[in-house]
Amino acid sequence: MAAPTSETCAAVERSIRRRVPPLLTDLYQFTMAYAYWRAGRHNEPAVFELFFRSNPFGGGFSLFTGLHDCLLFLRNFQFTDEDVEYLRSVLPPGSDPAFFSYLRELDSSGVTVRSVPEGAVVFARVPLMEVSGPLAVVQLLETSLLCLVNYASLVCSNAARFRLAAGWRRSLVEMGLRRAQGPDGGLSASRYSYMGGFDMTSNVLAGYLFGIPVAGTMAHSYVTSFSCLEEVWPQSLVPADGGSGGSDPVDLLSLSRDWLGRVCELLGAEPGAAHEGELAAFLSYAIAFPRNFLPVIDSYSVASSGLVNFCAVALSLCDLHYQPLGVRLDSGDLCRQSLEVRRVFRACGDGFSVPAFHSLIIVGTNGITEQSIQELSKKENEIDAVGVGTHLVTCSQQPSLGCVYKLVEVRGSPKMKMTEDPEKSTVPGKKAVYRLLDAQGQPFLDLLCLSEEPAPLVGVALRLRQEVFSQGQITHPLRTAAEVRESVQSSLKALPPRHKRLKDPDMYTVAVSEKLHAVLKEVRRSGSKLNDKIPVDRGDRTAQNDVGLNHV
Repeated sequence: MAAPTSETCAAVERSIRRRVPPLLTDLYQFTMAYAYWRAGRHNEPAVFELFFRSNPFGGGFSLFTGLHDCLLFLRNFQFTDEDVEYLRSVLPPGSDPAFFSYLRELDSSGVTVRSVPEGAVVFARVPLMEVSGPLAVVQLLETSLLCLVNYASLVCSNAARFRLAAGWRRSLVEMGLRRAQGPDGGLSASRYSYMGGFDMTSNVLAGYLFGIPVAGTMAHSYVTSFSCLEEVWPQSLVPADGGSGGSDPVDLLSLSRDWLGRVCELLGAEPGAAHEGELAAFLSYAIAFPRNFLPVIDSYSVASSGLVNFCAVALSLCDLHYQPLGVRLDSGDLCRQSLEVRRVFRACGDGFSVPAFHSLIIVGTNGITEQSIQELSKKENEIDAVGVGTHLVTCSQQPSLGCVYKLVEVRGSPKMKMTEDPEKSTVPGKKAVYRLLDAQGQPFLDLLCLSEEPAPLVGVALRLRQEVFSQGQITHPLRTAAEVRESVQSSLKALPPRHKRLKDPDMYTVAVSEKLHAVLKEVRRSGSKLNDKIPVDRGDRTAQNDVGLNHV
């Protein structure tokens, strides 16, 4: 796998700048910014937090991704003359012209971001990003940051669940571009599925931009486009280096016809049942790509046509010292068919003394879901790799992660959203976030404290967030997709299995410190005439209150 070059890294940044300009936001961000500016409050120091309220897919964890693009967006945050003129046309009539001059000079030089590392396992209600700076500016960042984090984290988490379901014996190929929500969705799906644990993608642009291994051979249309052997041209192939035939071309069509008869005799199959157009397609493709021969074999009939045609062409390639790769199954009972395919491969390998047939792979692709991959682990099968499209990239089990971006402090004063729905309440104040590890180095609790509190003394406490952006500059090294992928796997490996169960996982504990809990009560008391108490069970070490967090 080739790492992205400086040119491709620049292409990524240009892509982000083009796809996520400052105008990619909601209109109410500008109306609020104008109102702040009119009131003279636009430069008040403010702090927002980005988090999600519940773990996706009914699971016990999520994965945080999208930070790379957030940082590029922040570094390039600035309005052009054209942007400002458009805003002048859509904001309410009578808006003060001086506001548009203010926008034209606006940038992110006053913004500071502290964030969880990209690729980390994260949990509901934990603030993933803290964005601080002038009130109007950090308000304007809300929608864009949410857009960049929400889908990225969701599809990465979805991919990780597919990987957990599949285990590590099978390769996983993301092939959902044609089913994705537009070009941006398709590109993001390829990138973040790879980070989540997939091995390859069919998306060529994702391979170019992010250094992801790409895979793909043929579709059914290629097979069905052939009708007869006369359509095969050229019909010959030069043997691979070291082949007994030297450099003289060999008539692959005649060789494959001979092998077809021998295969059918070995298997007790009827040679006339094999579709001639399918054999022609396999031959034509093998001549074009003798080192990448992996056809789809279910265009007609796997047992009576596709499998024997493949074996005939693959054995011919072996004669010329090429190594065929395997086959793809795309319909029917994949488990049952894979067993039959493997039986035939072994029969040919042993019957014709061709060791290469014992290393052929079987790829399964057919509307694969998380549940169907789990079934592969329960049923007997010989599938080596799985291609996943629709259900991966569309996140069909849950279409949105639901990240939110909430104000927690202005001018040093803690702020809280109080609502009749306790789940939508927020925790006020600027915070530090710690992950507590047990003696085995496994995380067991995430603790939210006031920013000025000392680190907890119990166990090993890791400060979860670090500064990644300040004074208009990225202050933490940007990482490649491969590097984030490694972080995802190490982070998941450290998480206890009970939290990684795909069904009915144990919920991970997220708690607030005593001092933060006191601030929470005080802010709620001062903002509510009802003077509601937050219920805390003093008999437990941790007890959940009405903002969905525990208190320690």
